[in-house]
Amino acid sequence: MGNKIKEYLKKQGYQTASDETYNRIDEWMEWYEDEVEKFHKYKIYNGVTVTTHNRYRMGMAKKICEDWANLLLNEKVAIKAGKYEKRLQDILKNNNFLVRANQLIELTFALGTGAFVEYKDGDGVPVIDYVRGEMIYPLSWENGEVTECAFGSNRTIGDKEIIYLQIHRLGKINDGEDPEVYYIENKFIEEKSGDELDIPEDMEDVINTESIKPLFQIITPNICNNVNLDSPLGISVYANSIDQLKGCDLVYDSYMNEFVLGRKRILVPINMAKIEMQKDGVSKPVFDKDDTVYYQMPGDRQNNQQITEIDMKIRATEHELAIQRSLDILSLKTGMGTGRYQFDSSGVKTATEVISDKSDLYQNRQKNAIIINAAIVNMVAAVSFLDTGKEVEAIVDFDDSIIEDTNTTIERNIKLVQEGLRSKITAIMEINKCSEEEAKAELERITKEGQITGQDIDWTDMGDDENQNSKEEKDDVERESSEEPAGGGNS
Repeated sequence: MGNKIKEYLKKQGYQTASDETYNRIDEWMEWYEDEVEKFHKYKIYNGVTVTTHNRYRMGMAKKICEDWANLLLNEKVAIKAGKYEKRLQDILKNNNFLVRANQLIELTFALGTGAFVEYKDGDGVPVIDYVRGEMIYPLSWENGEVTECAFGSNRTIGDKEIIYLQIHRLGKINDGEDPEVYYIENKFIEEKSGDELDIPEDMEDVINTESIKPLFQIITPNICNNVNLDSPLGISVYANSIDQLKGCDLVYDSYMNEFVLGRKRILVPINMAKIEMQKDGVSKPVFDKDDTVYYQMPGDRQNNQQITEIDMKIRATEHELAIQRSLDILSLKTGMGTGRYQFDSSGVKTATEVISDKSDLYQNRQKNAIIINAAIVNMVAAVSFLDTGKEVEAIVDFDDSIIEDTNTTIERNIKLVQEGLRSKITAIMEINKCSEEEAKAELERITKEGQITGQDIDWTDMGDDENQNSKEEKDDVERESSEEPAGGGNS
């Protein structure tokens, strides 16, 4: 499909990204699918003939991309947009955003590039498309930022395989002084011939979006494309870790074969394994022919004619150590740091401890969040423009519980407020992940409920009724003592 689209775009006079990165996308997809023909199928000469084997594999390429998607965009991520938030949540829900966006980031880290694309459907409702790497064709870019782009997808109309091409370009409505706006061109191309076809009657050739900003957002892993430094496309998070992926599968394949080839065998002289005739005339083998533990040894190969047991030693510990070392190197190369994956008797597990802010994973996660944050903010602006004609500013709150425990955050803020090193407003903003306006409203509610009164405030005091009653009783006793005449109670 890709070649036909590139050929068509070049005929239309568009410049597209070089083929170098697109050629590598196919390789990255093979590793993501865990089916690399030239590596996972191999041949061995056994001294008589050549045999073909399938290599056991760990599937770490997909696992790493899944983890990156979960670290960056999971169910705890909140997108806040003020008064527009309720309407935005409805639109996101209708577009299955939490599920599809997470899947898009997974594919983006596998293939190097992904995109959110926004447009209106036939009823004028905003729609979000989630486009993966091999279907994205940048047409113009500046300083790494794509300004015009074509997005392809497969469709079947009747008995024909069709490529639907959506081209987002920037131009003027007329020759006046009006600013340039974005247009969307809809094209249908026959997949086999590459010829342009007529579009359906209910679809417009060109749509004027009236937007001066693109209605798409390109996302990539926040790493340099060392396949082609000038390309606007990104690279897979494991683009420079193919050898490490091979290493994991090689060691794991050896580990599995250790058990396959090392099973117990019993060598039986062939004369003992022959079929014997029973008294009733029914023939029966001495050993069950389906029992794989026995192997018939020809008489000329074993002169002593005795049953011999062969019990191979399994090198499990050595293999498990090698697998762990391979996982550590792969994890480090893909930005996860070491110790992320642990191999034990139940397979590969992901470490669940809180991530240190000094770790490689924390730094890489924060770096990648920059691109995801910008893409979501611009996506919300595009969706709100299509919906209301106005752009809405959004705030993205990522899930920081993987970096710092919530209780730790609360305790730190309590101490800072008590020491006079932080305002209550700022503390509430950090704990509740809210805006300053929302924090002020929350503090006002707390004050009205009597949990915070006056200037001498103890944030650890939760308004315990018992403590309050004890304080009042103590005050009463002190008041009565001060009212008694000097010299005691006898006058």
